[in-house]
Amino acid sequence: MSTTHPRPKALFFDFMGTCLDWHTSIVSGFSTTNSPSPIRGPAASEIAMAWRLGYFAARRARSDAGLAVEDIDITHRRVLDQLLEERGFGYESWSEGARREMVARWHEQKAWPDVAPALERLRGKFDLVVHANGTTRLQIDLVKSSHLNFDAVLSSELLEVAKPEPEMYEKGMRLLKLKPEECMTVAAHYYDVVGAKNVGMQTAYIRRDTEDPEEDMEEVEREIDHFFDGTGGGVEVGLSKLADFLLSLEN
Repeated sequence: MSTTHPRPKALFFDFMGTCLDWHTSIVSGFSTTNSPSPIRGPAASEIAMAWRLGYFAARRARSDAGLAVEDIDITHRRVLDQLLEERGFGYESWSEGARREMVARWHEQKAWPDVAPALERLRGKFDLVVHANGTTRLQIDLVKSSHLNFDAVLSSELLEVAKPEPEMYEKGMRLLKLKPEECMTVAAHYYDVVGAKNVGMQTAYIRRDTEDPEEDMEEVEREIDHFFDGTGGGVEVGLSKLADFLLSLEN
């Protein structure tokens, strides 16, 4: 669904998956980490996806149980331990050091090819904000490893609440002194754009090869304001198309 809104003043970007290609970093880590049993090829990709989905499941379970948000490194480590044990990679094959090295891989990611050029086109015309779940340490490390430039970094740790809780979006907007209709959430996660839509923000969904494998994309496209295909890894996709759209709007 494409709807008519005033041109937003601020863009709230989800980071991992939306702007960053976490999959390449994690697959590379599994194949090169200091372990006597590295995981390579399709198996590395499969366990990387299972790790990502396991993280989301663990976070949802904590939220449903009314538990406090957990440091993402702790969640990643617990899910990794479970996956390695399920697949027969015990501590003899994957040492403490190798596991710590893999968790640290989540702090080192490169941007999708379309992201940096699009941000440069948008810079100065919109407030560009990282607005993402995870620790502030994680988000700072990812800004550095991706070489992307933003005007602000707002982590769930800093805001003391996580997506998709309404307060996560509301706190971010209050800090920028903007109204919901003046802000757009840009994300590759359906739950995120729905959370933003529920508080009155504009929404843009960026479809990525690695994200939301269980979502019905036709439903996603119907329910959010703007849908941009970012699959395939090219430069003229995803955020490039978003930039085309935003820059075509009158102030």
